Amino acid sequence: MNEHDHDHDHSHTPITNGHEPAAAERARALERLLVEKGVIGREDVREGIDWLVSRSPADGARIVARAWVDPFYKARLLTNGRAACEELGISFYDDTQLIVLENTDKVHNLIVCTLCSCYPRPVLGLPPDWYKQKPYRARAVIEPRAVLAEFGTHISDDVDVRVSDSTAMVRYLVLPMRPRGTEEYSEDELAALVTRDTMIGVVPVTVNARS
Repeated sequence: MNEHDHDHDHSHTPITNGHEPAAAERARALERLLVEKGVIGREDVREGIDWLVSRSPADGARIVARAWVDPFYKARLLTNGRAACEELGISFYDDTQLIVLENTDKVHNLIVCTLCSCYPRPVLGLPPDWYKQKPYRARAVIEPRAVLAEFGTHISDDVDVRVSDSTAMVRYLVLPMRPRGTEEYSEDELAALVTRDTMIGVVPVTVNARS
């Protein structure tokens, strides 16, 4: 298994081919128009960007680790993802809903946004480049097992692979399976194992050697 850190962007050629989504260009044009019309100010835009870049996969990792050690929190997380995140002080900047999907030995979840690049930014920060590119957005739905294999994740035939398509108002977060051999790990140690890619669903959580 390869090790993955929070800031690693995969460079699988079939996934990263393509150009910036047209939706990103439209968003910038809309921003300029709204500023020109006085609907929002440039300071509002700056504050929003500052809020976004302050978020990172470490926020999501805290959520996953808490769910692994606290079954009552896990139940609340799976029932209402946004409310459970807010319990840990993670705020949301809009009205989007967060649905948390649990991986099990029978089900593997994979997240995509086929329309553009909708993504659970309050808990994962900025999306990786490959998530925004057309090859991933198209192929994750058509051939998810092949896409997973390119990330080094091979799912057995008896496991159901479920692809969830994010929208402007509904975002998804994968609750990955807790790896074996971590029974004695602290919550912080568990959080250190959880990466952005595991919470998108392209790779499983792996255990590094403890020092």
